[in-house]
Amino acid sequence: MDASAITGSLFVAARPRERDVGAVQALGVSLVLNMIWSRPAAGLNQPPLRLVTLRTFDSPLLRMPLTKLRTGVEAALPVLEQGGHVLVYCRRGRHRSVAMTACILVGLGHSADEAMDLIAARRAAADPYASHIESRIRAFESQWRSVWAAEWLPKA
Repeated sequence: MDASAITGSLFVAARPRERDVGAVQALGVSLVLNMIWSRPAAGLNQPPLRLVTLRTFDSPLLRMPLTKLRTGVEAALPVLEQGGHVLVYCRRGRHRSVAMTACILVGLGHSADEAMDLIAARRAAADPYASHIESRIRAFESQWRSVWAAEWLPKA
């Protein structure tokens, strides 16, 4: 399986196949975020794994919807905050999964620049600086910081 640890609990991968399900479980993953249209391996949605599919395109012409990025971040944050592990994948683990992972890191308090630098340093195949990917990460960061993050702040 082609997976990279971005943090101790957050992983980016190329599309895992059925034969890779054991490797995903061995990473301690409890949440899998699928960013592609292809049918996921059936085992990725069997306990102890939970699968969330967020079908997106990797195209400069079709921007990744910020709502899908938000949905993924909102699924991942509680898992990570409770000590769980999250695997995010797309076809090659290069763009869509990288965008989602960067957005999760933004949700955890990193800046977009910190998130992109960390991912680029930890996954050779990652290209967070592709213009159509970087622009979505930065747009997400702006929206998260100005509107959505308030929903995740502790209630007084």
